[in-house]
Amino acid sequence: MKLRRRETEVFSLSFLDCICCGFGAIILLLVLTEVDQPVVIERAREAMNGQLLRLQQEIYAIRGDTDQLNRELQGRITALRAEKQRLAQLQGDLTEVRGEFAASRSDAAVTNIVEGELVSAYQQLSAEMERLQKLPTPRTVKNPVAAVGGIPVDSEYVVFVIDTSGSMVGNHWEATNDIMRETLDIYPDLKGLQVMNDQGRYMFDGRPGAWLTDSAALRQRIRNTLQNWAPYSQSNPVPGIELALRNYRRAGQRLSIYVIGDEFTGESMQRAIDSIARLNAADGKRPRARIHAIGFPEGGGMEPFTNVQFSALMRVVTAQNDGTFVGITNEKPCHMYTEILGVPRCAGR
Repeated sequence: MKLRRRETEVFSLSFLDCICCGFGAIILLLVLTEVDQPVVIERAREAMNGQLLRLQQEIYAIRGDTDQLNRELQGRITALRAEKQRLAQLQGDLTEVRGEFAASRSDAAVTNIVEGELVSAYQQLSAEMERLQKLPTPRTVKNPVAAVGGIPVDSEYVVFVIDTSGSMVGNHWEATNDIMRETLDIYPDLKGLQVMNDQGRYMFDGRPGAWLTDSAALRQRIRNTLQNWAPYSQSNPVPGIELALRNYRRAGQRLSIYVIGDEFTGESMQRAIDSIARLNAADGKRPRARIHAIGFPEGGGMEPFTNVQFSALMRVVTAQNDGTFVGITNEKPCHMYTEILGVPRCAGR
């Protein structure tokens, strides 16, 4: 008899029951296992929020420190720039001082050379003056020329060229007033009179080349104005002399130019001498205008060689232009000058 096998069903009810029980057990295990997980997550979230807050606070503090450090850095950068500028300025000042020191040393050397040359020139001029004084005068006139103290006073027209620099006004102005007064006194009658400073600035406004009419009132006006008269001056009488020769030298007029000063600051004495000689020459013959000079000693704060230059220049100019140079060297220049002129005393003394 043949046996028949029974077919087995894989997905039977019993199998499904087992499967459902297994899944239920797994779910139960999961539920039992994750029961405290939300609390842990919440605590972790709070911890992270607290840490984030602390980090934010630290960031704010760091930013504040950064701003303060930036401000301090900017302040130090500004101070550094100021110090660099100050250092550059000090370096410039140091360079300038070194340059001035080098220039002063050079000037001192040049001054020594110039003074030596001037002393030599002074000695030569003195010897030449002594030689010329021994020679007979070549001027031939019927009547002898009137002279006071060696200064010819035969002129009918007189121009004063006065140094109005600070050294003159500060040191010799009272004596200058006295000398002006006494010089005018030796010319009782003049056909024309004019007063200007060493730069050619006139004491009184008027047409260049025109003469002031001599009178007692005019002379008093000159004395009054001279007391406070101090136009700009470069301590160089040559421009005033040249202007006087151009505007007032005329053929047939007996003209005298009186130069009163204490310094010569021009560039070249020889060029000045040549220029004056050229302007005052009369067709290569004798000069038409006499040029006299009164030189004062050096005052306080003056450069010695400019005073020596004035004396050396005016000695040559007066010798070449039929004039006389009077050097004032004592403490009372007015008395000495008036003694030379033969006037008994300074006016008002």
